[in-house]
Amino acid sequence: MAKKKLDQPLYAVGLMGAIGVQIAACIVIGYWIGSYVSDITGSKGWVIGGVLTGLALGIGSAILIVMKMLEGSDG
Repeated sequence: MAKKKLDQPLYAVGLMGAIGVQIAACIVIGYWIGSYVSDITGSKGWVIGGVLTGLALGIGSAILIVMKMLEGSDG
């Protein structure tokens, strides 16, 4: 019987690292967009909103990735 990818420790570590990078990238993109809108409107609240939106999108996409990876597992 072939070993599943999720049973390999290096694959799991790589997946967790990729998820961390993805969440960080979403936060940075949210900061940039919030900063851009903040410069246009003159209000600093857009930066916080952009960061929080990026965090929410990053966590949501990480959940979707984990759900996709565990789709065929028995546990």
